[in-house]
Amino acid sequence: MSAQGDCHSGPTRGARATAAAGTLTTATLATVPRTASVLLVGNPNVGKSTLFNALTRARQRVVNAPGTTVDLTQGVWSTERDDLTLVDLPGTYSLIARSPDEQVAADAVRDTSHDLAVVVLDATALSRSLYLLGQVARAGRPVVTALTMFDLAQAREVAPDAGALSQALGVPVIEVNGRTGKGLQELASAVTEALENPSHIKGVAPHVAADDLPDNLTEAQQLFDWVETITDAAATSADPRTTVSDRLDRVLLNPWVGPAAFLAVVWGVFQLTTVVASPLIDAVARTFSGPVAGWVTSALGAVNSPSWFESFIVGGVLAGVGTVLSFVPLMAIMFAAVSALESTGYLARVAVVADKAMRALGLDGRAMLPLIVGFGCNVPALSATAVLPHARQRLLTGLLVPLTSCTARLAVYLLLAHTFFPGSAGTVVFGMYVASVALVIGGGLIARHTVMRDLKPEPLIIALPDYQLPHLKTLGMGVWTRIASFIRKAGSVIVVAVMVLWALQAIPVRGGHEIASVPVNDSVYGAVAQGVAPALAPMGLNDWRISASLVAGIAAKEVTIASLAQSYALDSAKDASLGQQLRATVERTSGGAAGAAALALMVFVLAYLPCMATLAEQRRLYGLRWTAAAASAQLVSAYGLAILVFQVGRLL
Repeated sequence: MSAQGDCHSGPTRGARATAAAGTLTTATLATVPRTASVLLVGNPNVGKSTLFNALTRARQRVVNAPGTTVDLTQGVWSTERDDLTLVDLPGTYSLIARSPDEQVAADAVRDTSHDLAVVVLDATALSRSLYLLGQVARAGRPVVTALTMFDLAQAREVAPDAGALSQALGVPVIEVNGRTGKGLQELASAVTEALENPSHIKGVAPHVAADDLPDNLTEAQQLFDWVETITDAAATSADPRTTVSDRLDRVLLNPWVGPAAFLAVVWGVFQLTTVVASPLIDAVARTFSGPVAGWVTSALGAVNSPSWFESFIVGGVLAGVGTVLSFVPLMAIMFAAVSALESTGYLARVAVVADKAMRALGLDGRAMLPLIVGFGCNVPALSATAVLPHARQRLLTGLLVPLTSCTARLAVYLLLAHTFFPGSAGTVVFGMYVASVALVIGGGLIARHTVMRDLKPEPLIIALPDYQLPHLKTLGMGVWTRIASFIRKAGSVIVVAVMVLWALQAIPVRGGHEIASVPVNDSVYGAVAQGVAPALAPMGLNDWRISASLVAGIAAKEVTIASLAQSYALDSAKDASLGQQLRATVERTSGGAAGAAALALMVFVLAYLPCMATLAEQRRLYGLRWTAAAASAQLVSAYGLAILVFQVGRLL
């Protein structure tokens, strides 16, 4: 991997002073020292990301590793002497790569443009960490080590002797805790010293090409022997004590109790989003459609803006921004809940609990992690499939991800559930997530016995970190980063989609109306919706406003409700709420079976098509053919299921 362009942020302080004095010539640049690049390397779940956040604070950004879709986080680490570029590599157990993430980490370690590696050692699982350290050392990279999870190792009575470990390795070993800040200054000093006088691991044989070995296990055996020697030198106890984590795992990893506990946790999370997020969403939406819209209208009127421009700003731009911001509370709650479960160590247990079920699909428990992410947002979930070791596993998981019900769909469920099932809205919404899981399993089984017959699951090997309480500061930083990413990436799509909707509603196709002064039925928007609506009759939903919202939802599921709100606001002067008007419409189109039609609509929204951002990401990762085939299969299946739900439901 050639990472120099991405990982070196520029010249040091001295170079900046030179630039200020005049133009840098080629000869001058040759003598300007660059910012040192430091890699942060470690196994998954060793506290590496927490340490990275503590060292760089808010001065970080996410970039793609060159030529890949794997995310790298890099930041500025200020030490006493200078600013360093710190690159947080994907977690890996070995530099013998079996997935794109591991390949990125392996390539970065071998890339000579990086100056030093900080290898994070897990004090509770020292042998596993030392194996990776030995591989880094064989790559010829100068090393400093950071020893994490030391408090948990002490609780287990397996904490290594850091001094003895440092002496055995021949490089600094610094006890650190990213949550409390312990050891961060000492780590900075050790790295600065090592950059000036590079430290290399003692006692590790130089890397030998596999072709020069009598068999491919010889080199690995040398490393295992070295790890055993180092572990013995640093060991303080040979009898680990049973901990709270051990006792909890006896329950939560039980094949009967574990799945039930997981469903209970998921139900609790979505009850939280139903009870807490729904009022916040409504409050933000009312603020933008009321006071903010009134203020903007007054301001534009004061400067005599054309009526069409005022309509565009209020009904297009402001409506789009309001739609994006109204979902921020929901996204924050969801991200916080998932991040808390991850930081406690519970999500790693989910992979173990789900392993048997995933194997029926030709996958293993690791595939559950991207699918769980999909319940937050499908787009990052597709990127998360990179942790799977084989292309066919990544492909199948990526095709199943759009069947997971993202938080954008949740807003539609909330509106329909509160409108048609006010006494049991939370249970109905939970039922939609159960239906989503059923669709993932059903879709996986069908693929497993058709286009993915050759898929063979591998044994699951995954580290289980000790349970920990979430660190609020770290949790808050992670939630803020994800919310900012949502606003920046998904937000732009939503705003553009809402403005396109405004344009479709503002352009007349009949009646001789002026732009932005056209009844909805005479607009391009209304004409398209009226053409699609009859296809929804078997679902009990033959109404142009509903069909228009579904067409708009292809751009972004968040736009579905905005489209309904705009359609009813533009087509009706009634004072009734959106929910009341929607219920009256569905009562009419369903022949009195409004509940069955509402359930059919929710099922259709769940499964019919992912958003444009998800489709674009699928095409980038898996190609147009797979993306088009999967989207077509989803649309046909969703249509059939929705018809079935309505036709059966209206008879009950």
